Amino acid sequence: MIDLVQVSKSYATEGAEVHALDQIDLHIGDKEFAAITGPSGSGKSTLLHLIAGLDRPTTGEVHVGEVALHQADEKTLTQFRRQVLGIVFQFFNLLPTMTARENVALPLLLQGVGESAADGRAVDLLELVGLTKRRDHFPHQLSGGEMQRVAIARALVHRPRLLLADEPTGNLDSVAARNVLDLFGEIEAQSMASIVLVTHDESVAAAAPRRIHVRDGRIESTINTTL
Repeated sequence: MIDLVQVSKSYATEGAEVHALDQIDLHIGDKEFAAITGPSGSGKSTLLHLIAGLDRPTTGEVHVGEVALHQADEKTLTQFRRQVLGIVFQFFNLLPTMTARENVALPLLLQGVGESAADGRAVDLLELVGLTKRRDHFPHQLSGGEMQRVAIARALVHRPRLLLADEPTGNLDSVAARNVLDLFGEIEAQSMASIVLVTHDESVAAAAPRRIHVRDGRIESTINTTL
């Protein structure tokens, strides 16, 4: 699903060159659940941006599915983000004037899917994340954990092949964080999408069967508990 080949990324800042990634080779398989972890400044966020097609490597190749992101034009990148990619952020980014169901359905409506079909898909996903009884509530009526589960449902609504989660438990208490991580496990169990979770918290990363530790722009170690 994801292949990075000799990927490096450098930035010029105040006259100096910063090497965020240094010759990374990485393969993440279809329907695999992997966590990328490391301290602040390790390069894990840069890695996420490259996999999401939000940035390009200085050198090397980034392939996600059939898309060569390192050389894709803007039209291809836009199509990739709409069809292949779902993203969950630390801050839930829900629209406050829309209910949970409306927030989840919105990406489909923006793609021209009919209201009835979009609403039905949203209802199904809110059931998956355990929020059927909260589907007509507005974000301010939901807890942080509930808002994050709505955000996960929204990220899955268009049936992406890849789900990226950027510090998804960073704003949650321990109970809500556990519920979100259990939900990622259920998504993996149902083979709904490949999951790449980025976090600085090793206890959060431990929820993933595969853990990739990044330090100083390089992959320092990989642990695969499914082997």
